[in-house]
Amino acid sequence: MSHRHSHRPGHDHDHPHHDHSHHGHDHAHGHGHHHHAHGAVGNIKVAFFLNLLFTLIEIAGGIFTNSVAILSDALHDLGDSLSLGLAWYFQKLSAKNRDATFSYGYRRFSLLGAVINSLVLVIGSVFVLQEAIPRLFNPQTPDARGMVALAVLGVAFNGAAMLRLQKGHSLNERAISLHLLEDVLGWVAVLVASVVMLLVDVPVLDPALSVLITLYVLFNVYRNLRDCFRILLQAVPENVRIEQVRARIASLAHVADIHDVHLWTMDGEYNILTIHLRLKEVAQFTDAVRVKERVKKALSDLPIQHITVEVEGETDECALQDC
Repeated sequence: MSHRHSHRPGHDHDHPHHDHSHHGHDHAHGHGHHHHAHGAVGNIKVAFFLNLLFTLIEIAGGIFTNSVAILSDALHDLGDSLSLGLAWYFQKLSAKNRDATFSYGYRRFSLLGAVINSLVLVIGSVFVLQEAIPRLFNPQTPDARGMVALAVLGVAFNGAAMLRLQKGHSLNERAISLHLLEDVLGWVAVLVASVVMLLVDVPVLDPALSVLITLYVLFNVYRNLRDCFRILLQAVPENVRIEQVRARIASLAHVADIHDVHLWTMDGEYNILTIHLRLKEVAQFTDAVRVKERVKKALSDLPIQHITVEVEGETDECALQDC
């Protein structure tokens, strides 16, 4: 998972009363996310059209070569096309600025696309295994020559789409590149099996490779879903630790106590920190503001894009239940 510093365009301008030091911290991230979100949408769009075009070629090829295996793969690819269309929609939505309904913006919608895609891939894998496992015991001989031609096309189309998406950073792009990885590996397996079957009569190769590839893909889907659910359940991001944050702040002047620390991520890339500090030997408001600025400076090299610091005096009680 990539953890580039990124930020929504217009983030600061929609809050005129934003803390000045926070404004300085966040504004530098402006153009990175804008470019990144558009890149993700463009990558998914290209993959969607490549996949849809190849699905149509595949249906025609399946009928032409009289191959049930290729027709069933065409159905799988049609499912991929639907998933890609869905992911394209969610990725576009995730680039929208925040509003009155979603105060943190729409970034998390891309996770929804990733979860749905992963579930579609699980369902597709179950169907593939249902088809492949019986064939291990009762192999059928397909049209090997037609399979070679379609396999070369399959590797080219799905490989082009996958390479485009592998440059991406979002979980959504990762989920879709898994779809396409499954297709590329599947077509490489078809290519190898069909070339071997042209030379030797071993039809069992086709279902055997199919089962191995599907199991490998299911393992990757599990990892992707685990990452998605970690984020949805607001776990601490894997690339930064709360102890690290506490250690850097504890060494700053005027900091008497650190409590109510919350560190989570919107989408695996945009990380958010809220923290309460009890200050000592602070006479004026400007001193408290200076401590906030020092906190943000001390954490500036960590992958945290949104920092909110609440300060209290030595005699103040924290009003929150979970301090």
